[in-house]
Amino acid sequence: MPFRKMNGLGNDFVVLDLRAHPLALTEELVRRIADRENGVGCDQFITIEPAREGGDAFMGIRNNDGGTVEACGNAARCIGQILLDETDKDSVTIETLGGDTVAMHGPDGTITVDMGEPRLNWDEIPLSEEFRDTRAIELEVGPLGDPIMHSPAVVNVGNPHAIFFVDDVDAIDLGRIGPMLEHHPLFPERVNISVAQVLSPTHIRIRTWERGAGLTKACGTAACASAVAAIRRRKTERIMTVSLPGGDLTLEWREADNHIYMTGPATLDYESELDPALLSGGAA
Repeated sequence: MPFRKMNGLGNDFVVLDLRAHPLALTEELVRRIADRENGVGCDQFITIEPAREGGDAFMGIRNNDGGTVEACGNAARCIGQILLDETDKDSVTIETLGGDTVAMHGPDGTITVDMGEPRLNWDEIPLSEEFRDTRAIELEVGPLGDPIMHSPAVVNVGNPHAIFFVDDVDAIDLGRIGPMLEHHPLFPERVNISVAQVLSPTHIRIRTWERGAGLTKACGTAACASAVAAIRRRKTERIMTVSLPGGDLTLEWREADNHIYMTGPATLDYESELDPALLSGGAA
């Protein structure tokens, strides 16, 4: 079974093309392949499957814990690169559980992805209780009256995100706080947790705890959600650089169509074949 190992700013993927040769996937099999010690190792396990509703292909996304998720911006750039090279089109449509994503060539070898419109209502994110203003909901982390973080913005960009604006993203122990907030009862489908630091009206910096994957070098949907949150709270302009531990993305939330456009690299690390022992459940 051939596969590609790819990454977007260090957010790495095992990519299987199942359009011609389907494979029955289980959570256990995904966990074995994603295991960095005994398998190939990856943050997310990505499948390219036949289109279901008229797009160029369907992209299946599973975190390294085996769970299925709806969207992944960095993976969309990687799959976009593959499909653009295959088809020689100006743009390709990638179907996901979170909705269609359109990918096109960007400047200097980058890939631009149209991530669609953000979902901002409390029941679209979703939250377990109603908040009329999702720019800042009532949620605190830390001692009562002296919280470490509070009042996150919540946004859905194909998957749910909570963004806390802080003075210094490195001062937050996200590896400890992230797992607790991911499973907070306010978020019935769990949630990605980001801390964001505004550096200028055109530049923010973020770190992310990704549900089902943990701390990540880069989360494309978190970059999109953080940009939308910063714009809604009038902290930035509509075009900005978002710096992540793995590198920079360019984000634009266009007023003309309300869509989020993300531009960044898509890198092929290598191509290989899965060890048959991994597929059968034996030791690799």
